[in-house]
Amino acid sequence: MVDRLLFADEKSAETALEVRSGNVFVENGALKSYAIIENMAQTCAAQLGYCNRLEGDDNVRIGYIGAVKRMQVETAPKVGETLRTRMEVLQDFGDMKLTSAESFVDNRRIAVAELTIALSGERRES
Repeated sequence: MVDRLLFADEKSAETALEVRSGNVFVENGALKSYAIIENMAQTCAAQLGYCNRLEGDDNVRIGYIGAVKRMQVETAPKVGETLRTRMEVLQDFGDMKLTSAESFVDNRRIAVAELTIALSGERRES
């Protein structure tokens, strides 16, 4: 659910996803709202992977969406549009991360949410 990592640092990341007709989450020419949540979570995962690489660790901890709060979706991105998602770590509790995320199409914000990401002890090679 992420095509490119555009930016990442220790506290934030930005990704891009081109909405394609073959995407399993596309229905009637648009991305479903629950796919935006998954894209936000994958943006969080990309940021975590970036941090692991900075620390010299190629094995990324597996994370799960623990909670979604304050989710607002203004419109669904359509096939052919590029979804850009920005996330920021608001609080880091070790195995839990509270994040904020915003998604944009053509510099117009279309969705916003807070996600709590729970990290397991499992790791996989990135």
